[in-house]
Amino acid sequence: MQLQWIQPVMWHQQTAEAFIQLGQHLQQLSESQLEELCECAATRNSWFMPIHVKKAIAGIVHLLAPEALRKWLSAYQLPVAQPKTVGVIMAGNIPLAGFHDFLCVLLSGHRLAAKMSSQDNFLLPQIANMLFSIAPQLREQVQWVEQIKGVDAVIATGSDNSARYFQYYFGKYPHIIRQNRVSAAVLDGSETEEDLAGLAHDTLLYFGLGCRSVAKLLVPQGYDFKPFLYQTERLAALVDSHKYRNNYDYQKAIFLVNRVDHLDSGVLLLTENEAWVSPMSVVYYQYYTDKQQVKQLLAAQASKLQCVVAKDAHIFTRTVAFGQAQMPSVTDYADGIDTMSFLLNV
Repeated sequence: MQLQWIQPVMWHQQTAEAFIQLGQHLQQLSESQLEELCECAATRNSWFMPIHVKKAIAGIVHLLAPEALRKWLSAYQLPVAQPKTVGVIMAGNIPLAGFHDFLCVLLSGHRLAAKMSSQDNFLLPQIANMLFSIAPQLREQVQWVEQIKGVDAVIATGSDNSARYFQYYFGKYPHIIRQNRVSAAVLDGSETEEDLAGLAHDTLLYFGLGCRSVAKLLVPQGYDFKPFLYQTERLAALVDSHKYRNNYDYQKAIFLVNRVDHLDSGVLLLTENEAWVSPMSVVYYQYYTDKQQVKQLLAAQASKLQCVVAKDAHIFTRTVAFGQAQMPSVTDYADGIDTMSFLLNV
């Protein structure tokens, strides 16, 4: 059903309702429609397994939950008085990584000029077309571009190397430039089977390529890793890809040749290392002595941590429950920077 559009007073409420309807539409997609989306995405990027695409779409449905979306928007004075054009350079490391920026720009009342990643240039336009069928007027607010130019502000997501490039070219504009981030988990030995199953999901989904993927475990001395490894083995379907297996075999061979102590579940390797960024198929762990040390370790890495999975919600500023790292809420801004506040001050 198309919305009857009124401008400009009710713009943001109607845009919000259009996104809510989009969430409901996505939730009601038939299995054949989902399979078609997944198949088309996989032909363009073999890292995008159907199970990952379905999880990403479920994540969007979660973002667009009516009550949470309306509550989030109530904290802002919307829409902007003077709409401008915001250039967004989107990441392609996981399916639909740029959806939250897409959502924020349109809900703020600005126009979007989106530079898609070559790794993920199919799914978002398809979902945008579903939105446009609900609210045709929004089509005029979106451009898919090859180059970011003629814009008033920039949001760019990439690696630490690309961030330097973005800063050079777009530093003169109001901007958010995001860099590499990782996520970690804090364990204390009291975790239930359900907790560890959730953590395995947080670790393996998207092959560990997302900024919310757990790459580091903080554990007490003597921690028993076997229950966690068992749960990763049970979720082997999440990484059932020859490309992932090649990485796993390579990392395991390095450990064996170099006689590096490690634990192996058959799908994931664990090794003790103080670094926070681990290679694909590997998760690092580090021992701690008490909670104060944990807080100090996390605080020292705050600028590089996207979120922390832990039971203690106060252990870090961006803490989530087990199994929820890959299911951010609409208020979970990338790099902890409030995208909507930025857009309202462009």
